[in-house]
Amino acid sequence: MQDNYAKIQAAGAELIAISSDNEGDTKQTVQNHGLKFPVLSDRDKKAITAYNVVDPGNNRIARPAAYIVRKDGTVAWKSLNGVAVRVPTAEILTELGKL
Repeated sequence: MQDNYAKIQAAGAELIAISSDNEGDTKQTVQNHGLKFPVLSDRDKKAITAYNVVDPGNNRIARPAAYIVRKDGTVAWKSLNGVAVRVPTAEILTELGKL
């Protein structure tokens, strides 16, 4: 995602990642990987649960998923993939282009 962050922004969107790690570990991940997009800590898994992305094999983490949320808060598109299968950025950009 980091490599294509500028393309996502150019499509008029913003990328926000949500981690089940605590705030300190989340900040460390951002620093270690040089991430430029916001990464939020959801240690209590409130957002992860609300978006139904708790990993079925490990309820302490989220499974890879991507959502496109309109400005009014409605979900325009979502992809809930299997464990350790990330949504290709090209697929997200294609869906953004349809809006």
